[in-house]
Amino acid sequence: MDQIVIEGGNRLSGKIPVSGAKNAALPLMAACLLSDKPLTLTNLPQLADISTMSQLLEQHGVQIDASNGAAVFDAADVDNTVAPYDLVRRMRASVLVLGPLVARFGEAKVSLPGGCAIGTRPVDLHIQGLEHLGAEIDLDGGYVTASAPNGLTGGKFIFPFVSVGATENLMMAATLAKGETVLSNVAREPEVTDLAECLVAMGSKIDGIGSDTLAIQGVDTLNSAEHSVVGDRIEAGTYAMAAAITDGDVELAGVKAEHLDAVFRALADAGLEIGKTYDGVSVRLGKGGLKGVDVMTEPFPGFPTDLQAQIMALMSVADGAAMITETIFENRFMHVPELARMGANVNVHGASALVRGVDRLTGAEVMATDLRASSSLILAALAAMGETVVRRVYHLDRGYERIEEKLAACGAVIRREKE
Repeated sequence: MDQIVIEGGNRLSGKIPVSGAKNAALPLMAACLLSDKPLTLTNLPQLADISTMSQLLEQHGVQIDASNGAAVFDAADVDNTVAPYDLVRRMRASVLVLGPLVARFGEAKVSLPGGCAIGTRPVDLHIQGLEHLGAEIDLDGGYVTASAPNGLTGGKFIFPFVSVGATENLMMAATLAKGETVLSNVAREPEVTDLAECLVAMGSKIDGIGSDTLAIQGVDTLNSAEHSVVGDRIEAGTYAMAAAITDGDVELAGVKAEHLDAVFRALADAGLEIGKTYDGVSVRLGKGGLKGVDVMTEPFPGFPTDLQAQIMALMSVADGAAMITETIFENRFMHVPELARMGANVNVHGASALVRGVDRLTGAEVMATDLRASSSLILAALAAMGETVVRRVYHLDRGYERIEEKLAACGAVIRREKE
Protein backbone atom coordinates (compact mmCIF):
# COMPACT_ATOMS: atom_id res chain seq x y z
CA MET A 1 0.00 0.00 0.00
CA ASP A 2 1.28 3.47 -0.91
CA GLN A 3 1.81 6.47 1.30
CA ILE A 4 2.75 10.06 0.49
CA VAL A 5 5.55 11.85 2.32
CA ILE A 6 5.70 15.65 2.33
CA GLU A 7 8.31 18.02 3.70
CA GLY A 8 6.32 21.17 4.42
CA GLY A 9 7.18 24.85 4.18
CA ASN A 10 7.86 25.19 0.44
CA ARG A 11 6.12 27.84 -1.63
CA LEU A 12 4.21 26.67 -4.71
CA SER A 13 4.78 28.50 -7.97
CA GLY A 14 4.00 27.46 -11.53
CA LYS A 15 1.30 26.08 -13.79
CA ILE A 16 -0.88 23.09 -12.94
CA PRO A 17 -2.92 21.33 -15.65
CA VAL A 18 -6.38 20.46 -14.34
CA SER A 19 -7.57 17.00 -15.37
CA GLY A 20 -11.01 16.01 -16.59
CA ALA A 21 -13.58 15.85 -13.82
CA LYS A 22 -14.10 12.46 -12.22
CA ASN A 23 -17.64 13.41 -11.26
CA ALA A 24 -18.41 14.21 -14.90
CA ALA A 25 -16.54 11.28 -16.42
CA LEU A 26 -18.36 8.54 -14.49
CA PRO A 27 -21.91 9.37 -15.69
CA LEU A 28 -20.57 10.07 -19.18
CA MET A 29 -19.12 6.57 -19.26
CA ALA A 30 -22.43 5.10 -18.10
CA ALA A 31 -24.20 6.99 -20.90
CA CYS A 32 -22.56 4.71 -23.47
CA LEU A 33 -25.07 2.03 -22.42
CA LEU A 34 -27.87 4.08 -23.99
CA SER A 35 -26.70 3.48 -27.55
CA ASP A 36 -25.44 0.71 -29.82
CA LYS A 37 -23.17 3.29 -31.46
CA PRO A 38 -19.71 4.20 -30.06
CA LEU A 39 -19.25 7.05 -27.59
CA THR A 40 -15.81 8.68 -27.64
CA LEU A 41 -14.61 10.56 -24.56
CA THR A 42 -11.55 12.79 -24.50
CA ASN A 43 -9.89 14.43 -21.47
CA LEU A 44 -10.77 11.33 -19.45
CA PRO A 45 -8.75 11.29 -16.20
CA GLN A 46 -6.69 8.26 -15.22
CA LEU A 47 -8.09 7.46 -11.80
CA ALA A 48 -9.03 4.44 -9.70
CA ASP A 49 -12.75 5.24 -10.00
CA ILE A 50 -12.46 5.44 -13.80
CA SER A 51 -10.84 2.01 -13.78
CA THR A 52 -13.65 0.62 -11.60
CA MET A 53 -16.34 2.01 -13.90
CA SER A 54 -14.49 0.58 -16.91
CA GLN A 55 -14.47 -2.85 -15.28
CA LEU A 56 -18.18 -2.56 -14.54
CA LEU A 57 -18.99 -1.59 -18.14
CA GLU A 58 -16.78 -4.35 -19.56
CA GLN A 59 -18.57 -7.01 -17.53
CA HIS A 60 -21.84 -5.72 -19.03
CA GLY A 61 -20.30 -6.38 -22.47
CA VAL A 62 -19.02 -2.89 -23.40
CA GLN A 63 -15.89 -2.87 -25.56
CA ILE A 64 -13.44 -0.13 -24.52
CA ASP A 65 -10.55 1.08 -26.70
CA ALA A 66 -8.23 3.65 -25.13
CA SER A 67 -5.27 3.11 -27.45
CA ASN A 68 -5.26 6.47 -29.27
CA GLY A 69 -5.42 9.07 -26.53
CA ALA A 70 -9.22 8.98 -26.34
CA ALA A 71 -11.49 6.30 -24.91
CA VAL A 72 -14.06 4.73 -27.21
CA PHE A 73 -16.97 2.94 -25.51
CA ASP A 74 -18.92 0.53 -27.73
CA ALA A 75 -22.04 -0.91 -26.11
CA ALA A 76 -23.40 -2.62 -29.25
CA ASP A 77 -23.04 -6.11 -27.79
CA VAL A 78 -24.14 -5.69 -24.17
CA ASP A 79 -25.16 -9.15 -22.97
CA ASN A 80 -25.46 -8.69 -19.21
CA THR A 81 -27.72 -6.30 -17.29
CA VAL A 82 -26.51 -7.25 -13.82
CA ALA A 83 -24.13 -4.96 -11.89
CA PRO A 84 -22.61 -7.18 -9.19
CA TYR A 85 -21.92 -6.27 -5.58
CA ASP A 86 -18.18 -6.90 -5.88
CA LEU A 87 -17.80 -3.97 -8.30
CA VAL A 88 -20.58 -1.67 -7.07
CA ARG A 89 -19.33 -1.79 -3.47
CA ARG A 90 -16.11 -0.05 -4.53
CA MET A 91 -17.84 3.06 -5.82
CA ARG A 92 -21.27 4.52 -5.17
CA ALA A 93 -21.40 6.04 -8.69
CA SER A 94 -21.80 2.50 -10.07
CA VAL A 95 -25.54 2.88 -9.53
CA LEU A 96 -25.51 5.20 -12.58
CA VAL A 97 -25.80 2.17 -14.86
CA LEU A 98 -29.32 1.49 -13.52
CA GLY A 99 -31.17 4.10 -15.57
CA PRO A 100 -29.43 3.47 -18.91
CA LEU A 101 -29.79 -0.32 -18.64
CA VAL A 102 -33.51 -0.36 -17.87
CA ALA A 103 -34.17 2.37 -20.47
CA ARG A 104 -32.47 0.54 -23.33
CA PHE A 105 -32.93 -3.12 -22.40
CA GLY A 106 -36.08 -3.05 -20.26
CA GLU A 107 -34.35 -4.62 -17.28
CA ALA A 108 -31.51 -4.12 -14.85
CA LYS A 109 -30.28 -5.67 -11.62
CA VAL A 110 -27.87 -3.45 -9.71
CA SER A 111 -26.39 -4.05 -6.29
CA LEU A 112 -27.13 -1.45 -3.65
CA PRO A 113 -23.93 0.51 -3.00
CA GLY A 114 -22.15 -1.25 -0.18
CA GLY A 115 -24.93 -3.82 -0.04
CA CYS A 116 -26.75 -1.62 2.48
CA ALA A 117 -30.45 -1.02 3.00
CA ILE A 118 -31.95 2.06 1.36
CA GLY A 119 -32.66 3.96 4.57
CA THR A 120 -32.02 7.65 4.06
CA ARG A 121 -29.36 7.13 1.42
CA PRO A 122 -29.93 9.09 -1.80
CA VAL A 123 -30.31 5.93 -3.96
CA ASP A 124 -33.99 5.98 -2.96
CA LEU A 125 -34.51 8.97 -5.29
CA HIS A 126 -33.12 6.97 -8.22
CA ILE A 127 -35.74 4.31 -7.50
CA GLN A 128 -38.66 6.70 -6.96
CA GLY A 129 -37.85 8.53 -10.18
CA LEU A 130 -37.67 5.38 -12.26
CA GLU A 131 -41.01 4.29 -10.82
CA HIS A 132 -42.49 7.59 -12.06
CA LEU A 133 -41.23 6.58 -15.53
CA GLY A 134 -43.06 3.27 -15.33
CA ALA A 135 -40.36 0.92 -14.08
CA GLU A 136 -41.32 -1.81 -11.65
CA ILE A 137 -38.79 -1.99 -8.82
CA ASP A 138 -38.05 -4.88 -6.50
CA LEU A 139 -35.53 -4.87 -3.65
CA ASP A 140 -34.20 -8.26 -2.70
CA GLY A 141 -30.92 -9.68 -1.46
CA GLY A 142 -29.14 -6.35 -1.56
CA TYR A 143 -30.04 -5.72 -5.21
CA VAL A 144 -32.34 -3.29 -7.03
CA THR A 145 -34.17 -5.09 -9.83
CA ALA A 146 -35.85 -2.77 -12.33
CA SER A 147 -38.19 -3.97 -15.05
CA ALA A 148 -39.88 -2.15 -17.93
CA PRO A 149 -40.46 -4.79 -20.64
CA ASN A 150 -42.45 -2.38 -22.81
CA GLY A 151 -40.04 0.50 -22.25
CA LEU A 152 -40.16 3.51 -19.99
CA THR A 153 -42.83 6.19 -20.33
CA GLY A 154 -42.33 9.90 -19.83
CA GLY A 155 -43.57 11.38 -16.60
CA LYS A 156 -43.08 14.15 -14.07
CA PHE A 157 -40.86 13.90 -11.02
CA ILE A 158 -40.06 16.57 -8.45
CA PHE A 159 -36.93 15.87 -6.44
CA PRO A 160 -37.68 16.44 -2.74
CA PHE A 161 -34.07 17.53 -2.37
CA VAL A 162 -31.27 18.10 -4.85
CA SER A 163 -29.38 14.95 -5.82
CA VAL A 164 -26.66 14.96 -8.46
CA GLY A 165 -26.56 11.21 -9.03
CA ALA A 166 -30.33 10.78 -9.18
CA THR A 167 -30.63 13.71 -11.60
CA GLU A 168 -28.05 12.09 -13.88
CA ASN A 169 -29.62 8.63 -13.69
CA LEU A 170 -33.14 9.85 -14.46
CA MET A 171 -32.00 12.22 -17.19
CA MET A 172 -30.26 9.33 -18.96
CA ALA A 173 -33.26 7.04 -18.53
CA ALA A 174 -35.67 9.69 -19.83
CA THR A 175 -33.78 10.09 -23.12
CA LEU A 176 -35.20 6.74 -24.32
CA ALA A 177 -38.62 6.96 -22.60
CA LYS A 178 -41.78 7.36 -24.68
CA GLY A 179 -43.04 10.94 -24.61
CA GLU A 180 -41.94 13.87 -22.44
CA THR A 181 -40.32 13.70 -19.03
CA VAL A 182 -40.17 16.77 -16.79
CA LEU A 183 -37.70 16.70 -13.90
CA SER A 184 -37.98 19.51 -11.35
CA ASN A 185 -35.58 20.66 -8.61
CA VAL A 186 -32.74 18.95 -10.44
CA ALA A 187 -29.09 19.37 -9.63
CA ARG A 188 -27.37 22.16 -11.61
CA GLU A 189 -23.75 21.14 -11.09
CA PRO A 190 -21.43 21.65 -14.09
CA GLU A 191 -21.00 17.87 -14.24
CA VAL A 192 -24.77 17.47 -14.79
CA THR A 193 -24.66 20.08 -17.55
CA ASP A 194 -21.69 18.27 -19.11
CA LEU A 195 -23.67 15.02 -19.22
CA ALA A 196 -26.70 16.78 -20.72
CA GLU A 197 -24.56 18.33 -23.45
CA CYS A 198 -23.09 14.92 -24.28
CA LEU A 199 -26.57 13.37 -24.43
CA VAL A 200 -27.66 16.14 -26.82
CA ALA A 201 -24.64 15.38 -29.01
CA MET A 202 -25.84 11.75 -29.05
CA GLY A 203 -29.27 12.87 -30.28
CA SER A 204 -31.23 13.52 -27.09
CA LYS A 205 -33.75 16.35 -26.89
CA ILE A 206 -33.26 18.21 -23.60
CA ASP A 207 -34.53 21.69 -22.73
CA GLY A 208 -33.61 23.69 -19.63
CA ILE A 209 -29.97 22.60 -19.41
CA GLY A 210 -28.31 24.44 -16.52
CA SER A 211 -31.65 25.32 -14.86
CA ASP A 212 -33.55 23.57 -12.07
CA THR A 213 -36.10 22.04 -14.49
CA LEU A 214 -35.34 19.70 -17.37
CA ALA A 215 -37.82 18.79 -20.11
CA ILE A 216 -36.73 15.70 -22.02
CA GLN A 217 -38.41 14.43 -25.17
CA GLY A 218 -37.74 10.73 -25.52
CA VAL A 219 -36.24 9.36 -28.74
CA ASP A 220 -36.11 5.83 -30.12
CA THR A 221 -32.33 5.55 -30.41
CA LEU A 222 -29.18 7.54 -29.71
CA ASN A 223 -26.23 7.96 -32.04
CA SER A 224 -22.45 8.03 -31.96
CA ALA A 225 -20.79 11.12 -30.50
CA GLU A 226 -17.48 12.54 -29.30
CA HIS A 227 -17.30 14.60 -26.11
CA SER A 228 -14.54 16.20 -24.04
CA VAL A 229 -14.89 15.78 -20.26
CA VAL A 230 -15.18 19.14 -18.48
CA GLY A 231 -12.26 20.26 -16.28
CA ASP A 232 -12.38 19.17 -12.64
CA ARG A 233 -13.48 22.16 -10.54
CA ILE A 234 -12.82 20.23 -7.31
CA GLU A 235 -9.24 19.50 -8.32
CA ALA A 236 -8.83 23.14 -9.35
CA GLY A 237 -10.25 24.38 -6.05
CA THR A 238 -7.90 22.08 -4.15
CA TYR A 239 -4.84 23.43 -5.97
CA ALA A 240 -6.04 27.01 -5.50
CA MET A 241 -6.05 26.35 -1.76
CA ALA A 242 -2.63 24.71 -2.04
CA ALA A 243 -1.33 27.97 -3.48
CA ALA A 244 -2.99 29.92 -0.67
CA ILE A 245 -1.72 27.73 2.17
CA THR A 246 1.89 27.98 0.90
CA ASP A 247 1.78 31.73 0.14
CA GLY A 248 2.21 30.68 -3.48
CA ASP A 249 1.36 31.82 -6.98
CA VAL A 250 -0.20 29.21 -9.27
CA GLU A 251 -1.94 29.15 -12.65
CA LEU A 252 -4.65 26.51 -13.07
CA ALA A 253 -5.06 25.51 -16.72
CA GLY A 254 -8.14 23.80 -18.13
CA VAL A 255 -10.85 24.94 -15.74
CA LYS A 256 -13.74 27.38 -16.17
CA ALA A 257 -13.73 30.15 -13.55
CA GLU A 258 -17.54 30.33 -13.54
CA HIS A 259 -17.69 26.77 -12.20
CA LEU A 260 -15.97 27.99 -9.04
CA ASP A 261 -17.74 31.31 -8.40
CA ALA A 262 -18.74 30.50 -4.81
CA VAL A 263 -15.31 29.07 -4.02
CA PHE A 264 -13.46 32.02 -5.48
CA ARG A 265 -15.69 34.48 -3.62
CA ALA A 266 -14.82 32.76 -0.35
CA LEU A 267 -11.12 32.64 -1.22
CA ALA A 268 -11.12 36.31 -2.25
CA ASP A 269 -12.64 37.19 1.12
CA ALA A 270 -9.86 35.12 2.70
CA GLY A 271 -7.22 37.27 0.99
CA LEU A 272 -6.50 35.57 -2.32
CA GLU A 273 -6.04 37.41 -5.59
CA ILE A 274 -7.75 35.54 -8.43
CA GLY A 275 -7.61 36.39 -12.11
CA LYS A 276 -8.56 34.86 -15.44
CA THR A 277 -5.88 33.61 -17.82
CA TYR A 278 -6.01 32.44 -21.44
CA ASP A 279 -6.95 28.87 -20.50
CA GLY A 280 -7.84 29.02 -16.81
CA VAL A 281 -7.29 31.10 -13.69
CA SER A 282 -4.38 32.46 -11.65
CA VAL A 283 -4.35 32.30 -7.87
CA ARG A 284 -2.00 33.89 -5.36
CA LEU A 285 -2.14 35.04 -1.77
CA GLY A 286 -2.34 38.80 -1.37
CA LYS A 287 -0.01 40.90 0.78
CA GLY A 288 -2.58 41.08 3.57
CA GLY A 289 -2.17 37.38 4.30
CA LEU A 290 -4.77 34.72 4.94
CA LYS A 291 -7.93 35.63 6.88
CA GLY A 292 -10.63 33.43 8.38
CA VAL A 293 -13.93 33.23 6.49
CA ASP A 294 -17.20 31.43 7.22
CA VAL A 295 -18.37 28.82 4.72
CA MET A 296 -21.58 26.80 4.33
CA THR A 297 -21.78 23.96 1.82
CA GLU A 298 -24.72 24.04 -0.58
CA PRO A 299 -25.74 22.49 -3.91
CA PHE A 300 -24.34 24.27 -6.97
CA PRO A 301 -23.99 27.22 -7.41
CA GLY A 302 -23.17 27.25 -3.69
CA PHE A 303 -19.91 26.21 -2.04
CA PRO A 304 -19.31 22.52 -2.87
CA THR A 305 -19.22 19.91 -0.14
CA ASP A 306 -16.29 18.30 -1.97
CA LEU A 307 -14.12 21.31 -1.01
CA GLN A 308 -15.21 21.54 2.62
CA ALA A 309 -12.33 19.49 4.03
CA GLN A 310 -9.79 21.43 1.99
CA ILE A 311 -10.95 24.87 3.10
CA MET A 312 -10.90 23.62 6.70
CA ALA A 313 -7.21 22.83 6.28
CA LEU A 314 -6.69 26.29 4.80
CA MET A 315 -8.57 28.02 7.61
CA SER A 316 -6.50 26.15 10.20
CA VAL A 317 -3.59 28.53 9.47
CA ALA A 318 -5.64 31.67 8.75
CA ASP A 319 -5.67 34.78 10.91
CA GLY A 320 -8.77 34.66 13.11
CA ALA A 321 -11.59 32.13 13.20
CA ALA A 322 -13.82 30.47 10.63
CA MET A 323 -17.15 28.65 10.97
CA ILE A 324 -17.57 25.82 8.46
CA THR A 325 -21.05 24.32 8.17
CA GLU A 326 -21.77 21.08 6.29
CA THR A 327 -25.33 20.80 4.96
CA ILE A 328 -24.97 18.08 2.31
CA PHE A 329 -23.50 14.98 3.94
CA GLU A 330 -23.48 13.56 7.43
CA ASN A 331 -20.23 12.37 8.99
CA ARG A 332 -18.08 14.54 6.75
CA PHE A 333 -15.81 15.83 9.49
CA MET A 334 -13.74 12.66 9.76
CA HIS A 335 -10.63 14.62 8.78
CA VAL A 336 -10.84 16.77 11.94
CA PRO A 337 -8.98 14.36 14.28
CA GLU A 338 -6.20 13.97 11.70
CA LEU A 339 -5.83 17.73 11.25
CA ALA A 340 -5.74 18.02 15.04
CA ARG A 341 -2.76 15.64 15.07
CA MET A 342 -0.94 18.30 13.06
CA GLY A 343 -1.89 21.06 15.51
CA ALA A 344 -5.11 22.40 13.99
CA ASN A 345 -7.58 23.93 16.46
CA VAL A 346 -11.01 22.69 15.38
CA ASN A 347 -14.12 22.22 17.51
CA VAL A 348 -17.09 20.39 15.99
CA HIS A 349 -20.62 21.30 17.05
CA GLY A 350 -23.14 19.15 15.17
CA ALA A 351 -23.03 20.12 11.52
CA SER A 352 -20.61 23.01 12.10
CA ALA A 353 -16.92 23.23 12.89
CA LEU A 354 -15.26 26.26 14.47
CA VAL A 355 -11.70 26.63 13.21
CA ARG A 356 -9.32 28.93 15.05
CA GLY A 357 -6.23 29.65 13.04
CA VAL A 358 -2.82 28.69 14.47
CA ASP A 359 0.59 30.11 13.63
CA ARG A 360 2.02 26.83 12.40
CA LEU A 361 1.02 23.24 11.78
CA THR A 362 3.48 20.45 12.55
CA GLY A 363 4.22 17.40 10.45
CA ALA A 364 2.83 14.09 11.71
CA GLU A 365 1.75 10.63 10.63
CA VAL A 366 -1.87 10.86 9.55
CA MET A 367 -4.44 8.62 7.90
CA ALA A 368 -6.78 9.47 5.04
CA THR A 369 -10.38 8.50 5.79
CA ASP A 370 -11.97 9.39 2.44
CA LEU A 371 -11.17 11.08 -0.87
CA ARG A 372 -11.59 14.74 0.05
CA ALA A 373 -10.27 14.27 3.58
CA SER A 374 -7.07 12.90 2.08
CA SER A 375 -6.54 16.04 -0.02
CA SER A 376 -7.09 18.23 3.06
CA LEU A 377 -4.22 16.38 4.75
CA ILE A 378 -2.02 17.00 1.72
CA LEU A 379 -2.78 20.74 1.97
CA ALA A 380 -2.05 20.81 5.69
CA ALA A 381 1.22 18.94 5.11
CA LEU A 382 2.34 21.49 2.50
CA ALA A 383 2.15 24.22 5.15
CA ALA A 384 3.37 22.18 8.13
CA MET A 385 6.78 22.38 9.72
CA GLY A 386 8.65 19.12 9.23
CA GLU A 387 7.67 15.85 7.59
CA THR A 388 4.14 14.50 7.21
CA VAL A 389 3.30 10.95 6.20
CA VAL A 390 -0.19 10.47 4.73
CA ARG A 391 -1.31 6.84 4.80
CA ARG A 392 -4.17 5.13 2.93
CA VAL A 393 -3.69 7.30 -0.14
CA TYR A 394 -5.73 4.87 -2.23
CA HIS A 395 -8.57 7.22 -1.29
CA LEU A 396 -6.64 10.06 -2.95
CA ASP A 397 -6.10 8.04 -6.12
CA ARG A 398 -9.86 7.82 -6.61
CA GLY A 399 -10.10 11.50 -7.50
CA TYR A 400 -6.70 13.15 -8.09
CA GLU A 401 -4.58 12.30 -11.11
CA ARG A 402 -0.82 12.38 -10.44
CA ILE A 403 -1.23 14.81 -7.52
CA GLU A 404 2.32 14.35 -6.25
CA GLU A 405 3.77 15.01 -9.71
CA LYS A 406 1.70 18.16 -10.23
CA LEU A 407 2.63 19.57 -6.82
CA ALA A 408 6.30 18.63 -7.17
CA ALA A 409 6.46 20.47 -10.50
CA CYS A 410 5.47 23.65 -8.62
CA GLY A 411 8.06 23.31 -5.86
CA ALA A 412 6.54 20.97 -3.31
CA VAL A 413 8.87 18.42 -1.68
CA ILE A 414 6.64 15.39 -2.00
CA ARG A 415 7.07 11.74 -2.86
CA ARG A 416 5.05 8.54 -3.07
CA GLU A 417 6.47 5.39 -1.52
CA LYS A 418 5.43 1.99 -0.25
CA GLU A 419 4.43 1.75 3.40
